[in-house]
Order: sequence, then C-alpha cells, then structure tokens
Amino acid sequence: MSKATKTFKIGEYCKGGVITVEINGKFIHIIAKDWDMSQGTSKGSNQKNAKEFDRLTIELDAMRDINREMFMFLTDLTTAYYADQVMDFIKSKVNFDKRLTRY
Repeated sequence: MSKATKTFKIGEYCKGGVITVEINGKFIHIIAKDWDMSQGTSKGSNQKNAKEFDRLTIELDAMRDINREMFMFLTDLTTAYYADQVMDFIKSKVNFDKRLTRY
C-alpha cells in the first residue's frame, strides 16, 4: 500500500482554509486545519503546523461506501470543485478497484 501526504491550501473556499490528506498503508486521514496566519497569507506559506479542528479516518478494509463518506466529509468543508480535487489525489494513490475485489 502506498504512503503519501498532500496539503491543499484552499483558502476562503474552505472552512479553516487548509485540508491535509495522509495515506498510510490501509488508512486515509483527511484533516481539516485552520490557516496559520503567523506563516503568512500566500498559498506558498508553510501550513504544516496549522491547528487541526476536524478529522476523518477511513480504513480501506471497511465494508462501507468509503468514497461517498470521504466526499460528504469534504463537501461539508469546501465546495464540490475542491472536494473533487482532493478525491482525485486520493484516487491516484489508492487502488479502490483492488479493495473491492477482495470481498
């Protein structure tokens, strides 16, 4: 299973402004963070240590519609456009078809 991390600095179109995705083995963590203004306001600013205010952890072995669960969590945080951007990143790193054929 792959390991990947990406921070989306969305800004005013997102609650808090920052979404970080961490993929570690069989877990996907979607973390909502408040923009760290002490690091600046540009998209090039370092938001690594921004304060977390919400999180969704998905286990890939779960027997439920995890795509829908992730998308619903993301659309609660941001617009459908940015939710799609985050989902595209997750889908590029995780093979969901392989997961579904195990059952």
